[in-house]
Amino acid sequence: MGLLFSSSPKVYKPATEVNLGPGSDELYISPNVKAPRVAGLPVKLFAWVLETPILGAIVLYFLKKDNLVNKLVSDAEIPEPPLFTAAHTWQDTPEQNVTQAKPGLSPAERVQRALGCIPDLPDPSSSSSSSSGFRRWTIRDFARAYGSGEITPVMVARRFLAALEECSGPGLNMAMFISCNPEDIIRQAEESTRRYQQGAALSGMDGVLVAVKDEIDCLPYQTTGGTRWLGKARPCVCDAACVAQLRACGAVLAGKTNMHELGAGTSGINPHHGSTRNPYDTGRVSGGSSGGSAAAVCAGLCPVALGADGGGSVRMPAALCGVVGFKPTVGRLSNSGLLPLNWTVGMPGILAATVEDALVAYAAMVDQSRPSHSQPKLNLPLLTTTRSMPNIRLARSAKWFDDSSEDIRVCCDKALQILRAQYGWETVEVTVPEVEEMRLAHYVTMGSECSASVATYVEKLNKSEIGWDVRIALSAYGSFSSRAYLNSQRIRRRQMYFHEEIFETADAIVTPMTAVTAYPLQDDALSTGELDYINAAALARYSIAGNFLGLPAITVTAGYDKAGLPVGIQFIGRPWSEATLLHLAYAMQVCAASISVRCSHLTRLRTATYLCSNSICAGSVLQGLQKARGALRSPKQGGVLGSLSRYHYERIVN
Repeated sequence: MGLLFSSSPKVYKPATEVNLGPGSDELYISPNVKAPRVAGLPVKLFAWVLETPILGAIVLYFLKKDNLVNKLVSDAEIPEPPLFTAAHTWQDTPEQNVTQAKPGLSPAERVQRALGCIPDLPDPSSSSSSSSGFRRWTIRDFARAYGSGEITPVMVARRFLAALEECSGPGLNMAMFISCNPEDIIRQAEESTRRYQQGAALSGMDGVLVAVKDEIDCLPYQTTGGTRWLGKARPCVCDAACVAQLRACGAVLAGKTNMHELGAGTSGINPHHGSTRNPYDTGRVSGGSSGGSAAAVCAGLCPVALGADGGGSVRMPAALCGVVGFKPTVGRLSNSGLLPLNWTVGMPGILAATVEDALVAYAAMVDQSRPSHSQPKLNLPLLTTTRSMPNIRLARSAKWFDDSSEDIRVCCDKALQILRAQYGWETVEVTVPEVEEMRLAHYVTMGSECSASVATYVEKLNKSEIGWDVRIALSAYGSFSSRAYLNSQRIRRRQMYFHEEIFETADAIVTPMTAVTAYPLQDDALSTGELDYINAAALARYSIAGNFLGLPAITVTAGYDKAGLPVGIQFIGRPWSEATLLHLAYAMQVCAASISVRCSHLTRLRTATYLCSNSICAGSVLQGLQKARGALRSPKQGGVLGSLSRYHYERIVN
């Protein structure tokens, strides 16, 4: 404990001398954030103070000092040289139960290969397929229904638009989307419908709705990054690479989802475009910065959405909203068309209702543009054979794993016990050292890169166009010295070594996804944003390695806390081991579905948005349309969303 109370900078011993075993005496530092939550007028006053010459610099110095940034990063003595990127050379690490997709396949061909890896599940339109009425349709379910002519992409698109209108209205005010062009969506759906009628569907994703985070270019929309100004300063002229690949598969791009302004927060609170609410409880945050994408998938508006992950920004909201969040190895997906907010830590990611859908979207989006001799192999997991995978070893670092709320700790421990009982997979104890040091080094890196990225724009702006909380964040980002940045990259090299050593004895590292579940969305933050670094540090506690080290990581729901809020568990893998991670997440999804408590929580959700989750999907068009079309509309619950949500509510509680 002497390190924490000493004013001297930390002197790091060589990484090779650090004990990574379970009995290591390495000090674990739990984040002890010293910054009050502020919103409303106080956040404005704080922004003014930080923007004041001299006084602002003094306040920032003490904030960094009190929160150990100076001690552990900026002024520390670190023997390793800096490592400026998290790129990984291709390593042909054997993976179990996979099929290899040959180089040169088109996105549509890869989608078809991925669909062949998925177990055959019951028809979701049958009454016996889900006792709770909540099983969402998967991409393959849509493809089958479209192919049979039972429903059409136009039908689904129209219901999506009606649902989105009601979700965005004053009754729910979910603020999941920043922009949506109904004419463009219907045009795409009509083209897809014609292809199905002609027997010429492009792939199993043809006609499937996919939402896109407003940090990723997608025509005909401007990319705002959650701001009021960036779309005008940086016109969008073409689709991002990952969007273009989805479009080539026939996906219907459903608009741009809301996000924390400039990705500079973890709550999803945006004073310009509205604060995205959590479909499990509209009085709680969705998480960020990809909160709109997570909420849209959770609410059933679409089976897949794109996000961007620079510090857990896909996986954190996925965990809070109870969906799958998947960030592949850095370089596996192209960053072309992604706002360059965090050059060395950010990349596109996938949010999906199921692991199967995450797999299909991933197969479509993989970057295969490199020369064949340098192209990493693409393994697709045979999810039909996950149960037969032997000898899986999951590394668990006890002090880090247990540094969460009691509900999360108990839930994730139980999840590991179930995986061992049902699959025989072993948990091995290790020590992942210097976790708080890594979090702070990542914060310095991400902040420095964001500050440099937007500097030319911000210099020309009236500050009133920027949210108050983001003005504070940019003041902090701009205060980091070159020494702090260089030392952060030295810490990156150390962590890369630690993780490589751990992966010598384990297939993946397992952690909770967040240290807290979704926390309350307070009214005083809606117009100004908020600073809540305590909750922000708790949400980001387990997410950093995926970004700072470029490692693949996936989160999937493991259970629920006492309030019925989702708890996510995370698997972090070796570079290029996405297939293994998808196997692990699929096994966890199967185990979680078998826990009876899951259904009991679904009947206690506190918002009509989730109760109507199936009503947005084509599955409910089949399940509910025949009984509810035109019959359940009421003045108080007008529109498709209200009528079908009442139908599903009555079906569940009666």
